[in-house]
Amino acid sequence: MGGSSGVAVRRRGCSCTKQDFLPEESFKSWGNYTRALSETGMRLKNRVLTRSLEITEMNEVKTQSEHEMKKNLSWWDLIWFDIGAVIGAGIFVLTGLEANSVAGPAVVLSYVVSGVSAMLSIFCYTEFAVEIPVAGGSFAYLRIELGDFVAFIAAGNILLEYVVGGAAVARSWTSYFATLCNHNANDFRINVQHQLGENYGHLDPIAIVVCAAVCVLAVLSTKGSSRFNYIASIFHVIVILFIIIAGLTKADTKNYTPFMPFGVRGVFKASAVLFFAYVGFDAVSTLAEETKNPGQDIPIGLIGSMLVTTTAYCVLALTLCLMQPYGQIDQNAPFSVAFQAVGMKWAKYVVVAGALKGMTTSLLVGAVGQARYLTHIARTHMVLPWFAGVNEKTGTPVNATVIMLVATAIIAFFTSLDILSNLLSISTLFIFMMVALALLVRRYYMTGETTTVHRNILIVCLVTILGSSIATSIYWATSRHGWILYVISIPIWLFATIALWWFVPQAKKPKVWGVPLVPWLPSASIAINIFLLGSIDGKSFMRFGIWTGLLLLYYFLLGLHASYDTSKELSEKRAKDAASGKMEEGATKVVTEMK
Repeated sequence: MGGSSGVAVRRRGCSCTKQDFLPEESFKSWGNYTRALSETGMRLKNRVLTRSLEITEMNEVKTQSEHEMKKNLSWWDLIWFDIGAVIGAGIFVLTGLEANSVAGPAVVLSYVVSGVSAMLSIFCYTEFAVEIPVAGGSFAYLRIELGDFVAFIAAGNILLEYVVGGAAVARSWTSYFATLCNHNANDFRINVQHQLGENYGHLDPIAIVVCAAVCVLAVLSTKGSSRFNYIASIFHVIVILFIIIAGLTKADTKNYTPFMPFGVRGVFKASAVLFFAYVGFDAVSTLAEETKNPGQDIPIGLIGSMLVTTTAYCVLALTLCLMQPYGQIDQNAPFSVAFQAVGMKWAKYVVVAGALKGMTTSLLVGAVGQARYLTHIARTHMVLPWFAGVNEKTGTPVNATVIMLVATAIIAFFTSLDILSNLLSISTLFIFMMVALALLVRRYYMTGETTTVHRNILIVCLVTILGSSIATSIYWATSRHGWILYVISIPIWLFATIALWWFVPQAKKPKVWGVPLVPWLPSASIAINIFLLGSIDGKSFMRFGIWTGLLLLYYFLLGLHASYDTSKELSEKRAKDAASGKMEEGATKVVTEMK
């Protein structure tokens, strides 16, 4: 990418020159870089206060990839992508772990809570994806509504979410494969606990092989990936129906006593982790750029598939806990071991085949989604622009796909499932909360339209909604039996939402499809996502804090200066085009970034 032109340049093959990695003005010499570092405060202020516009994301930013992604997906493809991504990741990976030691038979309620939270988030994502059909997903949405800096922090956690989620699924693939071979999962792993400790001491080479196979399929063709996912998901649905029907024939209602052995707290603690089971729809939203008719296909694809998924999760969890006492449920391969325990040893092979298929398609859709996130982030130069390359022949982001799956394979090779699942849930809940917040900003604030008074009321309402939700979450995490703060914090959240609804007029209406019941639905999404964060252990928050610290270090040393230079170059190019008459009258007003 050209350093001064602000536009993409031709790449031949897999180019690896300095222009592909650090083409910006700030990195052309040590003197330039030193000067850039001295201007960090000014540049940070610019990036914090600058909001991108929709047309910038959909046109100027997208051209940084040179070649366009192919628009060949329909709502039918999206539904099966979502089913392939979601059903298989959580239900076969974490249900046993959470039912055995966290929630008991009440794990079905945990899935209900997670499903409600996910559905609220899906509504928010759907409006954005319809209005802004680009590969950047929530990164692009946050960049438009909350500015570059917030978008970057979110972007880092989005990438963490996908890498960690893929690693968790890849390790579980090994567990189910071991069951298929009548072995324990660790029989196929290399034991180095004495050197690396319990949480990182079972090396998983099979997970690396699975990631490599998925990588090949993901880079060849998005439509081809969709066809593979579609065919495999049909088989998966048949296996799920088999599990439910065959499992219920061995149901024993005595296994549902006690129903809630770990109390209400166990239900919500499991729900926070099981949110992992719903993260696939986030990946599907990144396919908006490759969707033929986003206004129709995205709402049908995302909302329809989530209804199917939530129902399937609840029935499967119900079936599992009716087959075995919760304390006997296997934590690594719960469904296959459950059939073996009730005398249907032959059935475990059917279950394992379905689980392996589900986890494979989950990895595939995750690979497709995470590569598109990284591609769009690279288009803005917040990460190295080399990742923005789209292959002319396949129409897929090869560089981003390969790098993300290499990272996934490395983490899957070392890290245990429980560490991965908790860390993933923090990133996911954080991102979903931010998208709901961005939707409220989108609806209620527009430069030049919203008055100063209404803007100030909006800020007060949003801060109060966030503050009351955080207070509720902290109280839930620290107080085992208290209730007084709930009587205060929940009404404060309610009154803040009422004030926003009553006193601030909506500044922007959706053009095609919009979230119903605004501000209530996104405000509820913020509250429930933050509340679930209060059920995650402290060590996971420490790891989350370390990762965020590393993101900030990278941003201040590289990302900030690269994105600042890129924005400046684009502005200069617009001014030059306008002066030479290349731009249509009034176009500069449309594409200029607003502050």
